[in-house]
Amino acid sequence: MTWTIAPEPYDSPAASALWRAYYTEVSDRWYLLHEGHRTDPDELEREIAARTGAELAPPDGRLLIARYDGEPAGSAGVRLLAPDTAELTRVFVHEGMRGRGGAALLVAAAERAARALGAGQLVLDTRGDLVEARALYARLGYRETAPHNDDQYAEHWFRKNLSAPTAVI
Repeated sequence: MTWTIAPEPYDSPAASALWRAYYTEVSDRWYLLHEGHRTDPDELEREIAARTGAELAPPDGRLLIARYDGEPAGSAGVRLLAPDTAELTRVFVHEGMRGRGGAALLVAAAERAARALGAGQLVLDTRGDLVEARALYARLGYRETAPHNDDQYAEHWFRKNLSAPTAVI
C-alpha cells in the first residue's frame, strides 16, 4: 500500500468529496463540542457551497490530493498571501487512513508547492479542539506565533520558515 500525492483542480470530483468530508468533520466537531449537536444540514450545504476552494487554483495556489493505493484519502492546499508567504489550509486525511503517514507526506508536499510559488514561509491557523493537527504541525517544525488573520474559528496560529527542506517523519 502506497501514498501518492499530486496537484488536482479544486473542483475535481475527488477534491469536492474530500472537501465535503473535511468540512463535515470539523464543523460537526465544533458544534458537538460547543452546542451539543451536529451541524445543521442546511448550514453545512451552504458553507460547503460557499467555500469552493477557488483560492487554491494556480497561479497563486495549489490543491494537493493524496491517494492511498489509488483511492482519494486526503488533501492539503496552499495559497499565496504575500509574495514570500503562503498559507497552508485544508489539511485532511480520512479517518480510516490516519496513522499511516499520509498527513506528514501531505504537509511536506504542500511545503514544496509553497516553495514553488515563491514562498519562504508558510503560515496556518487551527482550532484548539483539533489537537491532532496541532501535534502534527509541532512535530513537523511549525512554531506557534501571533495571529496572522482574524478568522472567527482560529485559536492557534503557526509559522514555518521554508528555507531548508524538512525530512518527513
